[in-house]
Amino acid sequence: MKARAAVLREFNKPLELTDVEVCPLEPGEILVKVLAAGVCGSDVHIWKGNDPRVPLPLIPGHENVGEVVETGGRVSDIYGDELKPGDTITWERSVTCGRCWQCTVAKEPGLCATRRVYGISYSAAERPFLVGGYAEMIHLRADMKPLKIADDADRRLVAAAGCAGATAAHAIELAQIQPGDSVVVAGPGPVGLFVTAFAAAAGAGELIVLGARGDAARLDLARELGATDTMEVDTSTPEERRERVMEATRGVGARRVFECAGRVAAAAEGLKLVGRGGKLLLVGIATPVGDWPVSVYEDISVKNVGVQGVWVSDTRHLAHALALVAKKPALGKIITKSFPLDDATEALETMAAREVTKAVIEP
Repeated sequence: MKARAAVLREFNKPLELTDVEVCPLEPGEILVKVLAAGVCGSDVHIWKGNDPRVPLPLIPGHENVGEVVETGGRVSDIYGDELKPGDTITWERSVTCGRCWQCTVAKEPGLCATRRVYGISYSAAERPFLVGGYAEMIHLRADMKPLKIADDADRRLVAAAGCAGATAAHAIELAQIQPGDSVVVAGPGPVGLFVTAFAAAAGAGELIVLGARGDAARLDLARELGATDTMEVDTSTPEERRERVMEATRGVGARRVFECAGRVAAAAEGLKLVGRGGKLLLVGIATPVGDWPVSVYEDISVKNVGVQGVWVSDTRHLAHALALVAKKPALGKIITKSFPLDDATEALETMAAREVTKAVIEP
């Protein structure tokens, strides 16, 4: 048996639609029919050759929802529910060793030195070949962590929760927002919108979201998700934005600033917006973006500010994201366009041009 897949063979080139062999299942493995594959901003970086983790050829797609076709013997999800053909599932996108210091002592499996991700770091030239979501089928190894989801769940939104939502959940966990804390979110993309929804749910007081002039629809959605104010960076100066934040916080400055734009400039501005004793969380920078000159004394030391990197997520963050989307169906508005598998390259192009907030491939 074979399944069609969109394969990346050369960076910055169209994906190649091809038939890929479906391998027999080993014990504990699952063959899944892909129902929805989120087109992540990371997929665009991968396609352009900006992610050093990527082997070619590659089947992209690490945000996935699918229907169980077959299991290699008895397989259960993380809650202990046996998985059977016809069940709708999602899964933790990464595979970690479970034995190293990061996995066992630090309890930070996202930092596992051997962590690998379907759709990012598994080559489609190696068995079991179907190792990314831009395909009709995906072959899940026995060390994957599946979660059964309701048949009537918004499968496109659940797919988005797999990376954008889970990463946002990780950021919120590290931020330790207290009720009434003032929060600034820079960048109203999928991750920034998930952070906004999480921050509102955590009890943030003033919640200000910064976006570009072309982000009007995203900023409107941010307000629907709990933002108390929004600003366009194209039509305001950094000084004006800082003045707005200081006015909203009665001169204290933001307690938490989330950089979700993936730009050094947003991170640098974040240090100017965060107040004394606050924290800047770098959520959006997922590929090399260059150096960042920092006034260490003025912006960090004397303000007692914490600067926190936020790298990927793990299974608990995925579970938190799924709980959030169940309570906030408005998050479904993040998904603004779906594409068939044949148009996978167009989906990447559309995301790269920022013509949509979030695209999904539905094979």
